[in-house]
Amino acid sequence: MVETEPMPAPTTVAQYLKALPADRRAALEAVRKTILANLDGDYEEGIQYGAIGYYVPHRVFPAGYHCDPKQPLPFAGLAARKNYLTLSIMSVYGSPAERAQFEADWARSGKKLRMGKACIEFRTAEDVALDAVGAAFKRMPARRYVEFYESAIMSRSAAKKPASKPAKRSAKAARLPKTK
Repeated sequence: MVETEPMPAPTTVAQYLKALPADRRAALEAVRKTILANLDGDYEEGIQYGAIGYYVPHRVFPAGYHCDPKQPLPFAGLAARKNYLTLSIMSVYGSPAERAQFEADWARSGKKLRMGKACIEFRTAEDVALDAVGAAFKRMPARRYVEFYESAIMSRSAAKKPASKPAKRSAKAARLPKTK
């Protein structure tokens, strides 16, 4: 048995798409076309976390992603998984209002929405409500997404701070009965 070296991970969107079977490539390209037609100019497209990523580059948001500041701030991802294709949109995941709007837009298409917290699963382009996807991207320009992200991070870190503890009573005060 001859062992072959694993193929290197794609470093460009073109390489990522080229590595896919034609039917899967066509489905991703249809969704990608909709995304690019509605994507704010401050976002960039590239390979991020092993998939096609749409992100706020450091030139727009120098702080980068809080989990890994070397990474630009992720906004969306488009990927081919083993048994299905996925689209993740962070604003839909992180905002109940955005999610409700996205679900309402999708419902108008009459197509079934297969979605977890942030990941929309599909097999063909016909499974996707492209108008709903386009509208979700159109509603969230990069600078608005940065504000949304910073607000979410600030509220999350505020929630993690422990409440201030009551002052300790001195040993003498501890022996005295509390007064009303």
